[in-house]
Amino acid sequence: MAVVLVTDTQQDWLDDIEGVETIDPKEYLTDDQWIRRKHVKIYNLARSYQYQSLGYYVSLLAEARGHRPFPSVTTIQDLSNRNAVRLVPCDLEELIDKCLHPLQGDTFELSVYFGGNLAARYAKLARDLSGLFQAPLMRFEFTRRKRWRLRRARAIGLEDIPQSHRPFVIEQAQKHFVRGSAGKMKRNSFRYDLAILHNPAEGSLAPSDDKALNKMVKAAASLGINAELLTVDDAGRLLEFDALFLRETTSVDHYTYRLARKAEREGMVVMDDPQSILRCTNKVYLAELMNKAKLPTPETIVAHPGNADTIGEKLGFPVVLKRPDSAFSLGVVKVATPEELQAQLKVFFADSDLVVAQSYMRTDFDWRIGVLDRRPLFACKYHMASGHWQIINANEESDSKRFGKFETVPVEMAPRKAVALAQKSADLIGDGLYGVDIKESDGNFYVIEVNDNPNIDSGVEDKILRDELYRRIMESFLRRIERGKSVEVTA
Repeated sequence: MAVVLVTDTQQDWLDDIEGVETIDPKEYLTDDQWIRRKHVKIYNLARSYQYQSLGYYVSLLAEARGHRPFPSVTTIQDLSNRNAVRLVPCDLEELIDKCLHPLQGDTFELSVYFGGNLAARYAKLARDLSGLFQAPLMRFEFTRRKRWRLRRARAIGLEDIPQSHRPFVIEQAQKHFVRGSAGKMKRNSFRYDLAILHNPAEGSLAPSDDKALNKMVKAAASLGINAELLTVDDAGRLLEFDALFLRETTSVDHYTYRLARKAEREGMVVMDDPQSILRCTNKVYLAELMNKAKLPTPETIVAHPGNADTIGEKLGFPVVLKRPDSAFSLGVVKVATPEELQAQLKVFFADSDLVVAQSYMRTDFDWRIGVLDRRPLFACKYHMASGHWQIINANEESDSKRFGKFETVPVEMAPRKAVALAQKSADLIGDGLYGVDIKESDGNFYVIEVNDNPNIDSGVEDKILRDELYRRIMESFLRRIERGKSVEVTA
């Protein structure tokens, strides 16, 4: 995608950035070539973003033309509303107070330029604020009343930057736009941009290993999509992209969900979309959903303190207890006696008013059926970890013992009932990418759960389709992006 800075002609000190075109707001609004041009990112650095100002119309018309403005009109509106600062998540509030605690006064102003601040001690705070309020140039005002809190956030133009800050702004802009020589040379040959969010710190529990991530980037490039691997530290760049692919473990009370919501709200294609994250990461919701749809599951009780004493009688022992937000076998326990049941319920009820209880089904493996765009993508058998009743032994430190063996089979060779049940289950969630876990017992199949953000690892889920698996995922992104662009143009 072409990158264009829109700024007033008298502010020409940011012109010399390689690979970036600079134009005046009036030129962008009135020159017909900008109506015809496609695949453009607009960095709107106009003097003002007030309603019906030139800056406001640059972002508004950029969206109408199918360009990607930064900041978007949604961001501009959010920043004009003082209530927006109330949306600061708890972890960011903690960071604000921690970073500003040493200050002597009770007010403080922080300038953030392309995700950075002149003082190294505020680097993380600047990145996190930039990720939440997505605009190239921003100024944040803080006040202290017992604790430091954000009072105001606003986007600024180039003329608002002090002369002494300009060398730093130029340096930050160059870092922001020039992402390595290879990317710089190839950028304009791509039609779209895809952000792949991952977290190297997750290690073996990450949804995709490094080799799989690199294959995704390669598959995207073959379709004209420039895919970049980002971490949460790059969240301030999110709105530069046309789509977001989450390859980090998701949770509702987590930045993955917040970034997905932000991206979707700004018109980006998102996988996993926020609704899928919300639905799949809560086991209580899944239990109710499967029950309402009358899909076969192990016998299940949504437990609360009022019915907890009936669990053993109705389900027998052993019983499997699940925290509503459990993932990767964490927060899932098996209890064998009434005493163990009561002790574990006491622990779980301390964090959640509801807990899922299921009858235990002993099997040597679980089926995992991958579903994308309401069609099966892959089929795997995940065997139980050695000496353990789950496919992951969360208490085992060695990866060779933590995970059970796997068998990947062609989808057409997997049991037809399992594949059909997986599709029905995933359809209840949406049309994204899901991994449906199914148990097989005496020729019958039972849904265990539907996972958003399923594992896609090299040599495992891709063992049959190989590079074609990654291409199919990227083809889905391409269709979704182009469908969204066509709707924008039509509108």
